[in-house]
Amino acid sequence: MDGRRWNKGVDVTPSDTVDLTAQGTFGNLTSGLYVGGAGDVAVVWQDGSVTVFTVTAAYPVLEVNCRRVNATNTTATKIKALYRV
Repeated sequence: MDGRRWNKGVDVTPSDTVDLTAQGTFGNLTSGLYVGGAGDVAVVWQDGSVTVFTVTAAYPVLEVNCRRVNATNTTATKIKALYRV
């Protein structure tokens, strides 16, 4: 391993029904999320439960393995799914 956490970023369109497409070593689960525009991000975990994180410009990366970002309760913008491939 070369020490990099992520080597692929994909635009995220928040959706309450459509999971992210498989891109990395965890299948359709992200290795993290980058948030370019501060706000709330509603993360859907592998088991379907939801957690809302407040993301600030000072800490724009969420190190989460999530399957989807819900549109409901997400106010943040410019979200990228980060993957290790």
